[in-house]
Amino acid sequence: MVSSTTHDFSLPVEASVLEAVPVSSNRRRSVDPASGRALEILGHAIDYLADELGHSGGPAVAGNPQVEAIQLLMAINRGIYLQCPEVKTFGERCRSLLRLGSA
Repeated sequence: MVSSTTHDFSLPVEASVLEAVPVSSNRRRSVDPASGRALEILGHAIDYLADELGHSGGPAVAGNPQVEAIQLLMAINRGIYLQCPEVKTFGERCRSLLRLGSA
């Protein structure tokens, strides 16, 4: 039996999301539940497409539509993650607590 579920996720895809986004730092991000669910769904979709590509034995080249789909989903995944706010470091939290941060 096949069942489908609908999710109320609106993922606006802008051209800027699809471009290579340079990561400014290697800092953790605070992921809200909706973004976390979207990242989880995208991760499963990427895994599924990658497995299908591996099992089909097709070429993993840039012109392959499966590879392009994986790259598109990965770009959207990265865009959603980078839109989440960065978590302050321990030092930043201490300075904020002591009000020694820059004014």
